[in-house]
Amino acid sequence: MQTTFSATAHAIALVALSTGIACVQVGARAPDEVAAKLEDRLETRVGVFVLDTGTGETWEHRADERFPMASTFKSFACSALLDKAAKGSLALDDTVAVEVSDLVTYSPVTEKRVGSRLSLREACEATLRTSDNTAANIVLEALGGPQAVTDFMRSIGDDATRLDRYETALNEARPGDARDTTTPRAAAESLRTLLLDDGLGASDRQLLGNWMRSNEVAGPLLRAGIPDTWIAADRSGAGGFGTRGVTAVLWPPEHAPFVVAAYLTGREIPMESRNEALAEIGRAVAGLVE
Repeated sequence: MQTTFSATAHAIALVALSTGIACVQVGARAPDEVAAKLEDRLETRVGVFVLDTGTGETWEHRADERFPMASTFKSFACSALLDKAAKGSLALDDTVAVEVSDLVTYSPVTEKRVGSRLSLREACEATLRTSDNTAANIVLEALGGPQAVTDFMRSIGDDATRLDRYETALNEARPGDARDTTTPRAAAESLRTLLLDDGLGASDRQLLGNWMRSNEVAGPLLRAGIPDTWIAADRSGAGGFGTRGVTAVLWPPEHAPFVVAAYLTGREIPMESRNEALAEIGRAVAGLVE
């Protein structure tokens, strides 16, 4: 709920600013309030879960409703691969032949590797840095299929997230279809487990974080709304019916990290509008510490 400041409160805020005391921006909206406003403006469904890992405080809007993951599944798939490698079931240096018949839409890395071999390490890097869809399918094949991602998520305590199809069918995002979906709460809590807690071993956690921090395709989303001094490890996605999503760990200077999952879906709207909506959520998160 937006706060209405009295004249006295406004004066106190001005004094705080003049004396260098940090405070939330006057008139700034919390992430859950922003999500509700975006729903009204865009006439689509918006889900948000934001966790301040320092205080445990959360901001939630439709946090337990299902949303299509689209490419946000990729951080979970690569986490499952890292876990499987750590257990000795495969090696990141194992290679796979890349054939023309393997290529699916949007494969900027693998389309240049047709006729050669790609290591599983390279496949995950391409998946998380560029969102290469063929590379993501290579990861899924190495795991044994989409169900392996669902099984991995259950093993880390996530009872909601499920993956059912390969790229690019999983981006269909038809309303009411539970396939290839998660909830904002589940996605955020799982990302926290993987990047900040003990869902992966220390070296694998660092590798996953490095891949996600080097994401080249999420600039217009949360990153567009946070200061340049913040560090972001994120994974974005887009699909049918106006679907857009992003999951992230955000590190502000001198503040505990925030974990964010934000999704929108329901009707076709321009990609620019979807991106700006997620940037607005990023600005709301930044406003929590400014």
